Amino acid sequence: MFSFLLTQAARARRDATNWLEVADKVYHYRRDLLPEAELAELNQRRAELKAKIKAKVDAAQLKLAVEALEQTLHRTGGRVYPKGTLADNVEFFLAAAIVILGIRAFFVQPFKIPTNSMWPTYFGMKHEVFVDPQDAPGPVARVLRLAAFGATRREVVAPVDGELRIPFDPRESRIVVPYALVPGRKWLVVPTTLREYTLFVGEAPVRVRVPGDFDFDTLVMETYLDGPYRGRETLEALRKAGRVEEAVIALNDRGQRKSMRTLMLGTGRKVQRTQIALSFDVLTGDQLFVDRFSYNFFRPEVGQGFVFRTGNIAGIGQDQYYIKRLVGTPGDTLEVKEPVLYRNGAPITGAEAFDLNANRTGLYRGYQAGGLLAGGQKVTVADGQFFALGDNSYNSADGRVWGFVPAKDAIGRPLFIYYPFTRRWGPAR
Repeated sequence: MFSFLLTQAARARRDATNWLEVADKVYHYRRDLLPEAELAELNQRRAELKAKIKAKVDAAQLKLAVEALEQTLHRTGGRVYPKGTLADNVEFFLAAAIVILGIRAFFVQPFKIPTNSMWPTYFGMKHEVFVDPQDAPGPVARVLRLAAFGATRREVVAPVDGELRIPFDPRESRIVVPYALVPGRKWLVVPTTLREYTLFVGEAPVRVRVPGDFDFDTLVMETYLDGPYRGRETLEALRKAGRVEEAVIALNDRGQRKSMRTLMLGTGRKVQRTQIALSFDVLTGDQLFVDRFSYNFFRPEVGQGFVFRTGNIAGIGQDQYYIKRLVGTPGDTLEVKEPVLYRNGAPITGAEAFDLNANRTGLYRGYQAGGLLAGGQKVTVADGQFFALGDNSYNSADGRVWGFVPAKDAIGRPLFIYYPFTRRWGPAR
């Protein structure tokens, strides 16, 4: 980089040293293949150049020695020298890949938050709905938002005149919009699986596709319900307002057409044919670096963000990387008294998120009893196990559902959020 600061003699010695390394490589790769005379000539040229470098002769003498060595290399180098640009590039990228894979496997690994189980500490994919499509950012702003936040646009265009209607299945704590799984591409190249939702304008179906981990149910609840969803209470209010009716819809799931009975939510948005019925951006989840090194020497501590593999957790059923917060180590007894999580008989400590949840501060809604930690139940962590919960207890499939994390599957702790460029950018909490 700073070669322009070197003297002519220093640059000549540097170049001569590089040529000597090439000659050494040819010697070690081909000494068993070369005729005796050519091997002797190669060794002689190597020795001459090495002596001149050591003696710090002037640039002109070094140039003559390099030229003599190069002529010999052309006769003796075989496939080692001269080597084409393609071979040089392949060798460089292979070496770089080995270094990167080594760093990723043993030191620092990039990780993307797919869901919002740790929200609002870490963000998974989120939505930004433009109630009036005219308020949506224009082309230039879309490019900037893509670069800064990973924002990608989705639009539902009305095929006929009518009201936007959304099928849903009511559950205890949320509504669930039915979907089909369809093949797609990530970054236009990598095969992936997408969720395809079938909405309706009037009686006409219209489809929208989103990433497989995107929470479309929350988008619907936050955009089209008057306040939080409260199960039967909300459902009865919607019925009285005439916004819910029964319906039968058809889904094309992985090439198989199937019908299902569901409820239909009237959104109140009436559009004409070719108008945009729904416009929203999908914002990428937080992307961070994970420290894979420390857990080789130090035991994970309660309160840390906790990345682990799921292949040995029967309740999950597939091998993935998850991130939750570590709340229990071997010997700990845990209990939830909403909204507080108790560890060994006292409110848990060790992370800011514990206090924020206990006090239901800001966007933190507290810990919810359920599953293994249903009302009044306690869990004791066995040897060789950990227990992990999401900070977003009301929307997190975590240890309450699938139990314990084997200690051998602990990967590391989050270090730094490097993307997107939001206020969360920086050291991970």
